[in-house]
Amino acid sequence: MRLHLCAVGRLRAGPERVLVDDYLARADRTGRALGLGPVTEHEVEDKRGGGMAAEAELLARALPAGAALVVLDERGKTLSSPDLATQLAQWRDTGRQDAAFIIGGADGIDPGLRARADLAISFGRMVWPHMLVRVMLAEQLYRATTILSGSPYHRV
Repeated sequence: MRLHLCAVGRLRAGPERVLVDDYLARADRTGRALGLGPVTEHEVEDKRGGGMAAEAELLARALPAGAALVVLDERGKTLSSPDLATQLAQWRDTGRQDAAFIIGGADGIDPGLRARADLAISFGRMVWPHMLVRVMLAEQLYRATTILSGSPYHRV
């Protein structure tokens, strides 16, 4: 199952970019044997200032047809890392070809796109900068592959 990290905004060079690239490369290496990956990043930018609706349209174009959609939203469920790994494995094992994780813009994710999601997850009740959410998501995708592979990276 291919994984997609779809985000509003461009992650520029810097420590966050280095971390995202490192975790996604690790996830690709670990996930390949498990039928997970590669992880592809899709960055969209609404240069016309159309707000959430315009961002949702750009994100929707980046989503593979039939993908399991996961939105990152402060109102979503707080999952444990093993729960996320189990969900990915379940989608993979039931024949889903793609899973797409969506990080919205500064105002969040358009309600219409959010309503299409198979799952809404939250990294807690605090609001995080989008560049850090991307790092945390990349790490959790890597962690999910290590959990499914039986690696000691994740400690209970």
